Amino acid sequence: MPTSMPTSMPTHPSPRLDVADQLLGLLGEFDTEPRPDTQLEALTLAVAADLPVLLWGEPGIGKTAALNQLAAALELPLTTVIASVHEPSDFAGLPILGDDPAQQGVPLAPPDWAVRLVRAGRGLLFLDELSTAPPAVQAALLRLVLERRIGALQLPPGVRIVAAANPRASAADGWELSPPLANRFVHLPWVHDHEVVVRGLGGTWPVATLPWLDPGALRPAVALARRAVCGLLTARPELVHRLPSSETRRGGAWPSPRSWDMTLRLIAFATAAGSSREVLSLLVRGTVGDGPGLELMAHLDRMDLPDPEDLLADPAGAVLPERGDLRQAVLDAVVAAVRNRPERARWDAAWALLVRAVETGAPDLLVVPATTLAALRREDWEVPAAIERLAPAVALSRRADLAAAAVARPARAGR
Repeated sequence: MPTSMPTSMPTHPSPRLDVADQLLGLLGEFDTEPRPDTQLEALTLAVAADLPVLLWGEPGIGKTAALNQLAAALELPLTTVIASVHEPSDFAGLPILGDDPAQQGVPLAPPDWAVRLVRAGRGLLFLDELSTAPPAVQAALLRLVLERRIGALQLPPGVRIVAAANPRASAADGWELSPPLANRFVHLPWVHDHEVVVRGLGGTWPVATLPWLDPGALRPAVALARRAVCGLLTARPELVHRLPSSETRRGGAWPSPRSWDMTLRLIAFATAAGSSREVLSLLVRGTVGDGPGLELMAHLDRMDLPDPEDLLADPAGAVLPERGDLRQAVLDAVVAAVRNRPERARWDAAWALLVRAVETGAPDLLVVPATTLAALRREDWEVPAAIERLAPAVALSRRADLAAAAVARPARAGR
């Protein structure tokens, strides 16, 4: 049993802790690899477009880790602010009395983290746990998110803003986001991919890179974005502004002139970057909501469809879409064009297009166009030989429909 205790702590670290630090260092080592990741690409594209992004996901899903990795990949200093532990004055600015407030006013001093961002001239501001911020703090964040101002301080253009939140059901003392604050963000769902997690725990995580924007595609990308958004809103004016009725949906993505402007910017960036339809859909739905977003994606699809008159002019060289719904839309448009201007040559060209469609796609898409086109025949128009090539496919599709209906009838009767 020792007779005395040491009177002071050793001045050097314990050798055992040195070894522990070495082990921690080894555990912190990892490699990165390029890997297709829709949500990571959508996040990076929105950051490049200088739009505030809000990541929604359950606790422990990896939102904070993704932001750390994104900041490192983009070589941006990361500043993390936990919104719920701050007062409204931390974002609106702290009033500081000067020598003569009556003449000079009372300036609002910014917090130290905002000053550091301004000095750096660039950075990634991460507002974590946004859904646990009370309404007063959310109101103070409005000017920061939209105007990039904190008190009298203006954040430089090189600062990007990303926030993270947990759904109210899983947030500690969670609040719904106020509609004005929610409408300032691009909302992205953040879920884990088990393959990415397993590979990452094995030492290799996907790397985030800024999208490469084609310099020659910038003007066409802007023109396409404006044509798409303006075309949809001209046809559907009720979508310009639609505030959801439920409190929960108001705290997410919904259409307004502000969010449509953000959507236009995202379409331009995604087009110039050559991003996939999945990435663009994620961004659009995260800005104006699922319903309007899906309508916009369908409108974009229709904008890419070939002109029915061009197809009728050269049916032998026609290139039809691969996707079934788009091919159906093209064939319906061709038949509608013939109906609007019924001529023998146009009628024959439409049949030639249907033959080309049945040779390169599913025959069930031909039933409605072929039936409608046949009904447009005039008495003095001879039946084209092309119909004989379509008859087996159309008949087979009809028999399949009848068989499916026959199977469904007993099932409905037994309910």
